[in-house]
Amino acid sequence: MKHFFLLSLLAVILMAAQCGTNPDLPAWVYGKTWLNSYEEDTVDVKTYRPNTFDFPPSRGRTGFMLQEDGTFIRYGIAPTDGLEEQPGKWEAQGKNRLRITFENPKHEPEELEIVSVSAEVIKIRRIRNQE
Repeated sequence: MKHFFLLSLLAVILMAAQCGTNPDLPAWVYGKTWLNSYEEDTVDVKTYRPNTFDFPPSRGRTGFMLQEDGTFIRYGIAPTDGLEEQPGKWEAQGKNRLRITFENPKHEPEELEIVSVSAEVIKIRRIRNQE
């Protein structure tokens, strides 16, 4: 019986990995607010740094937070120059891609490619819909 439980658990873990529910991201990425360091952006890649980074003065910065449970929060610039939370969910679409859906239907779903990740920088490319 003990072996059956362990085999069942292993099967569930393998199925979850194959379904793309677990991106290949370090644990420290989750639960941290990442803000756009637009000064470092390129034409198609956006650069994000932790909100504790010493950013140059700015009129506002957008960003996001990922939680391990699939919760996603996009931070937009609020009318009062603060951050406005736009809650949603993320789902892995392979090793380095995330599909983001939002609770508010006015926000279109997005697909993001994680180009690189380190403790201090995440670089992301938005995948354009082919529709």
